[in-house]
Amino acid sequence: MSPSFKRPRKILSPPIVKGFKPFGGESDKHNGEPVLLLFEEYEALRLCDYDMLTHHQAGIAMGVSRPTFTRIYASVRRKLAQAFAEGRQIIIEGGKVYFDSGWYHCNNCGCYFNHTEIHTDAENCPLCGSKEIAVSEIETIFGEEPAISDDCCICPSCGHKVEHIHGTPCSSIVCPSCNTHMRRNRMQGCKNR
Repeated sequence: MSPSFKRPRKILSPPIVKGFKPFGGESDKHNGEPVLLLFEEYEALRLCDYDMLTHHQAGIAMGVSRPTFTRIYASVRRKLAQAFAEGRQIIIEGGKVYFDSGWYHCNNCGCYFNHTEIHTDAENCPLCGSKEIAVSEIETIFGEEPAISDDCCICPSCGHKVEHIHGTPCSSIVCPSCNTHMRRNRMQGCKNR
């Protein structure tokens, strides 16, 4: 059986540290391999235990289903327990992720761009080379309304369409126009008529 396609997980911002190292009397004796914590596992822990989101809410934030989020969360808890119990170092890196942060705006040419080096700041605009750049919030780039994709929820009564939210069944969304439960529609574009 071939492995299933792994969707990249959305990370709102990278961790501020690269890992943790134990200290104390017995920690020097137990220098095993470090425990590798993936970025997606760090994000799952942060969303649930720091931001206090439910698994459903955190799954939506990461762009994965609730069961997938639960598996990621269980994995990070096992790894942390192993690191604490065995006195092992924790390194945070890797995974199939994309960062939803690091957006900049060029004051010279007006373009918005994402800086791919997560641990450094952008120095100049990749389009015009200007150093007149400023950090920008993602909402100001795309405006209040998100871009609509081809995967959407449609009202069977009035035909109103909204972008499908990954992890949320369309049948749980009520049409804002006529209060009918929506249905999934992958065949046509999501722009309203």
